[in-house]
Amino acid sequence: MNANGDRRLQAPLGASDRMQPSEASGARPLDIASKIALTLRQMGIPGLPRNYELFYEAYTGTNQALIADIIDLGTKATQERLDHISARHLGRGRAEDIVESARNEIAGKIDEVMLLLLKERKSLESYGKFLDETSSGIGDRAVLTKDLLARIVGVMATATGTTIDHGRQIARSMADKSVELEKVKSTLEEYKRLADTDPLTQIRNRRAFDNALAGIYTNGKAMLPGSLIIADIDDFKRINDGYGHPTGDHIIQSVAAILQAIVPGSVFVARTGGEEFALITTCGDEQAVAELAEQVRVAIERGDYSCLQTGESCGPITVSMGMCMASEAGSPDDLYAKADRALYASKTGGRNRVTLHSSLARGEFRKGWMLYKND
Repeated sequence: MNANGDRRLQAPLGASDRMQPSEASGARPLDIASKIALTLRQMGIPGLPRNYELFYEAYTGTNQALIADIIDLGTKATQERLDHISARHLGRGRAEDIVESARNEIAGKIDEVMLLLLKERKSLESYGKFLDETSSGIGDRAVLTKDLLARIVGVMATATGTTIDHGRQIARSMADKSVELEKVKSTLEEYKRLADTDPLTQIRNRRAFDNALAGIYTNGKAMLPGSLIIADIDDFKRINDGYGHPTGDHIIQSVAAILQAIVPGSVFVARTGGEEFALITTCGDEQAVAELAEQVRVAIERGDYSCLQTGESCGPITVSMGMCMASEAGSPDDLYAKADRALYASKTGGRNRVTLHSSLARGEFRKGWMLYKND
């Protein structure tokens, strides 16, 4: 318990301890991403990348002052205070520090590898020079005696053995450097994974979504026959107000799990904020993508959802969806705006349905036309 009586985030007792969120008795151990997500929810903190970065540093580091500042937040964890703490303890940001540190470490390892290669080169050059001298010495001899040949063989065997041993040492050192570089690579990849992951649902976040959406376009043209689907949980305020935010979080997690189970692995799935999700496809025509969206809509509608506190059903849960083909837009922002317009049409048209932007462009929506709707 901290000075404010808040038990939701426990301070470490010593420099070697780590921050630990409260966990239900008997629950399976949480990984660090889940721990951070739980702590953010308990403290009412938005799951923004910069907030996740701050708590990741607190959980994995030994900065006691940072941990103390976070604990002192209590229930007053405004974004302004969080950003102030981040600027105070992380400076430029953990991301830049990790990248720069990794860059310096990689540069140092490359220098070490180059030095090893230079030593190997010198060793081989010395051995080659020795062979040349031995060959010249043999060529100058008019008569080769058995004793002379034995001495030559002995000297060459010694030189060859030394060169082989040196080569083995270089090979072992190169293998060690390779392992060290692989560790640096793993650190960078893990940080990127965490930076691109939504802490509540463990699917990709808005940061990753923005990058993926931008990747569809170049020079104002769609590179791939892609599409964007935006899905929004219907009447989500009713769920939060009626069953509480923990159940609301549980619903969001359940919808994310259904999305991951339904869509092919080639489809990019992200939580873009609140109760909104997005899917990016890079293949298939409009009809195929629309059918995928309908499969998702039906699966979510048929899901089993219950209140965490009472176990009573809080369903049905439905989503409204808007879809736009990348070829209908000239930029990532334009694509998102058009898909969002189609989503709005689904919301105002009765919810629990999929609307295509192309139908709006053709004026079919004004006639009451909808690609799919739940009658």
